[in-house]
Amino acid sequence: MTDVLPPRAATGPIIRTPADAAAAGDPIFQPLHFRNLTVKNRIFRSNISGIFDNQDGSLTQTRINWESKFAKGGVGAIISSYVPVLMEGRIIAGYATVHRDEFIPLWAKLGEAVHSFDAKYIMQLSHSGRQMDLPGVHNQMRPSLTSTSNRETLHGFLCRAMTKGDIELTINAFAAGAWRAREAGLDGVELHAANGYLFTQFLSSGINDRTDEYGGSLKNRARFLLDVISAIRSRVGRDFHLQVKLSAIDRNNVIPWEHKGNTLADTVQVAQWVEAAGADAIHVSSGSLFPHPLNPPGDLPIDILAVTYDAMISSGVYGFRNFLLFRYPLLRPIFHWIWFRMKKGHPIEGVSLEEARAIKAAVSVPVLCTGGFQTASFVRDAISGGVVDGVSIARSLMANKDLVQQWAAGHDLPEKPCTYCNKCLANAPKNPMGCYEEARFPSREAMIDEIMSVYKPRADMRIPLASEL
Repeated sequence: MTDVLPPRAATGPIIRTPADAAAAGDPIFQPLHFRNLTVKNRIFRSNISGIFDNQDGSLTQTRINWESKFAKGGVGAIISSYVPVLMEGRIIAGYATVHRDEFIPLWAKLGEAVHSFDAKYIMQLSHSGRQMDLPGVHNQMRPSLTSTSNRETLHGFLCRAMTKGDIELTINAFAAGAWRAREAGLDGVELHAANGYLFTQFLSSGINDRTDEYGGSLKNRARFLLDVISAIRSRVGRDFHLQVKLSAIDRNNVIPWEHKGNTLADTVQVAQWVEAAGADAIHVSSGSLFPHPLNPPGDLPIDILAVTYDAMISSGVYGFRNFLLFRYPLLRPIFHWIWFRMKKGHPIEGVSLEEARAIKAAVSVPVLCTGGFQTASFVRDAISGGVVDGVSIARSLMANKDLVQQWAAGHDLPEKPCTYCNKCLANAPKNPMGCYEEARFPSREAMIDEIMSVYKPRADMRIPLASEL
């Protein structure tokens, strides 16, 4: 298990509420002003979710409960989990999509719930490309569309290179998704151009092997992303918030013989093009696949993967190989070396902070950064030092949904910090999303109760109309 970071000394006066913190000048609790959006503080819930929704892509009460608990906990804004703009762009069946107009009222109800806690809601528009973990009935046995016909190298997901017609359809789907988000009354959208999903597969020199205008030079590899931004602006105008999440460095050589992919200098240039195309903010991450040794930073619980990864065996041609490496203790050192060799010399908290500093120096729009944030003084220093304008957090908020309120009360670290064990991630293929670090709970039963707290019985069961069957 990864060690918990040592507490840092609290700085400034002891305060009791976010309002007190803001009045005391705490940078964490100062509003963040984008061009068309203001967020009440500098803390964003990063994109994370579980298999909470229906097979057809419609969202459920469980998702509303999930998002609302973080809004109630005090974050300024929630960035949704991965929301596919097409059914063929899902990473996992059971994640809500935005590919149909009929879903607009459902997303509107979710936005209404989050807004009731004075938080903003930003929908993360996404497409899996070849990184499709659990395809579900809609995508089973169908190669995923992406920039290349070369299979993904960790799991072996099959794919085929998109035609220009495929690209045009997908660009329009992103624009339609942004329009639906706006019609639902949400506060903005984020394009997920990081962590190995479709945009990354076009951007990365280690993945994109096209020879047309969408491949080759950096400008060509960025063309798909820039075309999507242009299409969104044409559909919803300049007044709707749009931000882009980028992997600052690909580090695509998790499998040692792979090409490393894009450098920080490449991403700085892409960030400048993205800003010029109409993006209102840049969100900095790392890695050309997910999970990646540096995203999320921390441990990799191979013992848990030994009993959950089998759900992915049929998804890729290397799934069974990986399962054997997880399943048998004598083989685990092989995967452990592959994974942990890339972590050496990198911190857990603020793992991408220096890359964010370089990107912020090159653009004029606000810059957010994700990567293991949990310590108030660390976040405070990053904001006050001009390194970033805000941070996004997932696992530390899942461990302590009231983390922001604990910071406002003067705590530098929460009483029971996230241990960065990544058991939440390892359980995700089979089990509900939540914190699975039993040491943080008085009992296993208490842990399960907390994980299951977002599942509430439906109070509006009804007899379907004949026309609906």
